[in-house]
Amino acid sequence: MNRAAEILKKAHAYSEQTSRLLSGMVRIPSLSGQEREVIDYIGNACTAVGCTEVRVDGLGNLVVRVGDGPRKLAIDAHIDTVDVGQRSLWDFEPFSGEIRDGHVHGRGSVDQEGGAAAMITAARILKELDYSGRYSVFFTFTVMEEDCDGMCWNYLIEQEHVVPDLVLITEPTNLGLYRGQRGRMEMEITVEGRSCHGSAPERGINAIYRAARIALEIEKLHQCLPSDDFLGKGSLTVTRIVSDSPSLCAVPDHCQLHLDRRLTRGETEQSALAEIRACLSKEATVSVPLYEKPSYRGTVYKQPHYFPTWQVEADHPLVLSGVATYQALFGQAPRVDKWTFSTNGVATCGKHGLPTIGFGPGNEIMAHAPNERVPVEHLVKASAFYALFPFVLDGMIE
Repeated sequence: MNRAAEILKKAHAYSEQTSRLLSGMVRIPSLSGQEREVIDYIGNACTAVGCTEVRVDGLGNLVVRVGDGPRKLAIDAHIDTVDVGQRSLWDFEPFSGEIRDGHVHGRGSVDQEGGAAAMITAARILKELDYSGRYSVFFTFTVMEEDCDGMCWNYLIEQEHVVPDLVLITEPTNLGLYRGQRGRMEMEITVEGRSCHGSAPERGINAIYRAARIALEIEKLHQCLPSDDFLGKGSLTVTRIVSDSPSLCAVPDHCQLHLDRRLTRGETEQSALAEIRACLSKEATVSVPLYEKPSYRGTVYKQPHYFPTWQVEADHPLVLSGVATYQALFGQAPRVDKWTFSTNGVATCGKHGLPTIGFGPGNEIMAHAPNERVPVEHLVKASAFYALFPFVLDGMIE
């Protein structure tokens, strides 16, 4: 039996355990900043399958190492989730972790604790095979991604000095191989006016009216944004508007617009800000919010809400290794594509320039959606992919 067949056989043999691992994670609500209990659960699970180098860093990320080669491969899953939204939209209890009809059900099963469960099984397989190749494989279970993409990896690289040579992200790809994504940023426009009594609005300057005119200019700007053949078009939309006035019988003297901006290849924070400034009157300003929420360990690692675009070329050895891994396991070429949403790749590749690809269980259309569920078959295939990948890298990347 060749290595790929041996690993795939093991992944199938551990299918039930992988599903149960994921079910246990789903049953532990783990919103951003509230991940302590699920991190403990995952750490115990990694120890139970034979991992001996298991630690939690200063932010709260769990780092598990298998192998001691001179090169470093990081396989990453964020383990925080968004909330459930309107429970009336769910056909089952969001935190049930129920296993039925060939799926594990519940919030986080796709985005993205399914990848985390498959990583634990992959670590088990690598330990059983006594992996001793050129790579130290770091399985990272990271926190607060849903709140602030990549901040966990900025902390790992800049404070913990965990700097991998290569990165594999396990966000959902529907078992495709992904090699990039648009970047994103958030912006806040503050508009000032002058208050007066609502019975005579002509005496004041209504900040909402000023903001509304800016919002219409932003709508026009969206239509003019550039596009890329692979990553697609940049986008821009107003996602929130809030105002303030002395009373509900007064003209508002302050209004704020929150913007969601997706950045295609070639666009930057400064170019996006310049486009917005061109839409503003002198009474309005634009800024990028600063993330400064403490982690569950009480650590604050401030970061602007700017998350760079990234892309790895199709002929990069890392991409080719991913293709070869898939072909060895499943006998055909994978679908190579990109994410529509944002991932920790904004830090590993976008900011720090570390070659990064993605392969994950579950369909990304289920991310943040009601009735989230992941196929057990995907968990099996992902487990096998993560376990075989270091062996393929040993033969393909110098």
